[in-house]
Amino acid sequence: MGKKPPKDIPIELVDLYDKLLATHPEIDRKGANNPYTSVNGHMFSGLSKTGLGLRLGKEDREKFLKEYNTELLVSYGAIMKEYVVVPNELFKDTELMKEYLYKSYEYTKSLKPKPTTKKKK
Repeated sequence: MGKKPPKDIPIELVDLYDKLLATHPEIDRKGANNPYTSVNGHMFSGLSKTGLGLRLGKEDREKFLKEYNTELLVSYGAIMKEYVVVPNELFKDTELMKEYLYKSYEYTKSLKPKPTTKKKK
């Protein structure tokens, strides 16, 4: 992806994230220090020093939490109700994770777009 690696996130995680995002060329990585993806103004994946968080619809989220024995993402002390923590061992399985990334993208794309704050020229 050609981006400078974030300083607080292990390079192995950044490499895994870039490898995963490369499976869906329509998805662009954003964020210099905190890599993330978004569509229509809504974030749907994010990388931190502890790993990957994915936004999933209710059915997929409940299945993921149960099947992979994980939990909801906590960011800056707040529970992110629609985001799951992806266990790092699972994160390494790019083939499986590309399906979940796509589900996350499609779910988030279905949300009402956030109004833009950029001024039109």
